Amino acid sequence: MQGNSGSGAPGGGAGLGASAGQFLSPAGGGSGSISGGAAGGGAQPQQSGGIGTPVSGGNAGGGSKRGRGRPMPGSSAGGVSSYKIGEAAPAPRRKKRKAPEKQIPDRVAALLPESALYSQLLEFEARVDAALARKKMDIQDAVRTPARLLRTLRIYVFNTYANQAHQASAPSPMEMQNFYMREPPSWTLRIMGRILEDSNEPENGVPSAAQQLQAANNPKFSSFFKRVTFQLDRNLYPDNHTIVWDVARASNHVEGFEIKRKGNQEFKVFIRLEMNYSPERFKLSAPLAEMLGIEVETRPRIIAALWQYIKAKKLQNPSDPTIVNCDPSLQKILGEDKLKFAFISSKLQQHLSPPPPIVLEHSIKLSGPTPVGQACYDVQVDIPAPLQKEMNAFLSNIEKHRDIEQFDDLICTAISKINEHRRRRAFFLGFSHSPVDFINGLIASQSRDLKMVSGQASRNAEKERRSDFYNQPWVEDAVIRYLNRKPAKTAEVPGNT
Repeated sequence: MQGNSGSGAPGGGAGLGASAGQFLSPAGGGSGSISGGAAGGGAQPQQSGGIGTPVSGGNAGGGSKRGRGRPMPGSSAGGVSSYKIGEAAPAPRRKKRKAPEKQIPDRVAALLPESALYSQLLEFEARVDAALARKKMDIQDAVRTPARLLRTLRIYVFNTYANQAHQASAPSPMEMQNFYMREPPSWTLRIMGRILEDSNEPENGVPSAAQQLQAANNPKFSSFFKRVTFQLDRNLYPDNHTIVWDVARASNHVEGFEIKRKGNQEFKVFIRLEMNYSPERFKLSAPLAEMLGIEVETRPRIIAALWQYIKAKKLQNPSDPTIVNCDPSLQKILGEDKLKFAFISSKLQQHLSPPPPIVLEHSIKLSGPTPVGQACYDVQVDIPAPLQKEMNAFLSNIEKHRDIEQFDDLICTAISKINEHRRRRAFFLGFSHSPVDFINGLIASQSRDLKMVSGQASRNAEKERRSDFYNQPWVEDAVIRYLNRKPAKTAEVPGNT
């Protein structure tokens, strides 16, 4: 941090930055906080042949009406049938809907030579989709681990005053009448800041259009701090000498802070700034900082610096590269002669601590040209990459585009119509070449479809004509079942006894 006195005054141009400062004012001077935002189905029958096939799992020796007659062949004395019993099976999984086909069939391509251009367009579309998918994955990785840029945050501290004794002139008769209506003397402390782009001040105190746009995209001043504490003189302000702004209790971020109090005496204010680093930074212990040459850094960079130290000193074990042979400096820090590199991170925990806060001292002055006590300080901060918002917007726009899906549906509908017209063309073309053969083939096809629909597709009329078909083991049981069902139907006919 560098301290500059006098230069960079925030008075009407360069000091205030590209955007107007938004301040937080305490409520009336009574509280000690900053106001304005600071604060199965059943069993299935099994069929093994044609007509008369018994139903599996039927009554082999049971107590129902159908159980009369001789026991079924193949049943044991204990009443256990040798026939396979139907078991309840879970419902089959629903198949995923097949993606609509956009390719033109080969039969259609042979009839339409112009379809080669459409196939080339499909290949080009596939390459474009693959490139977009790769770029989308790259952007998603960049969003998950956003790049941070190192910039300078210039902090301005100054104060103003009003209604002080030295400002009073000879009172007029009207002022004498309104003497008791005058406001008491007061002072106002302001702290604000802005990001310096490439450490360049705007020319002539007026920022350019590009600098104004960049300043609008930069994070607000309060977003760089976890907590801001103002310590006033305890003797002058015994009730509320400490004012704290905490990001956890803040509703939104602001461009600056403002504290206003009544008083006519000069004193010193101590401003304590606790930085809000993203990613989080740590202060290294004295031995570790001396060995690595860094004082405050993020954990990944500390581990990377330690790894570079190990490689430079050639401390890896030749037989097992995962083990580090500690030199005297590492032994002082880790307390081990040999240690696996995976355990070094846990050993470093005791050597890492939160970074110390930044303490600024400002003198409240109540004389001289206002604003008074002008000072500025530079602090190194990390800000998101400028393209971070654009990358997020790109990802959201890709998900919202539905026009491509609608056009794909139209293409698939057109392909389906083309296939339908091809089948109709083949139908009429076959009829025109040989009407008799075409009609005979059509009748045979319709006959097969009819048998399939009526459930007779598995019957073989030639086998049913031979006597061997009726000597199979299941025939006897089928006849018994048939005879047992027949009296139940004939008993309902009037006149039968």
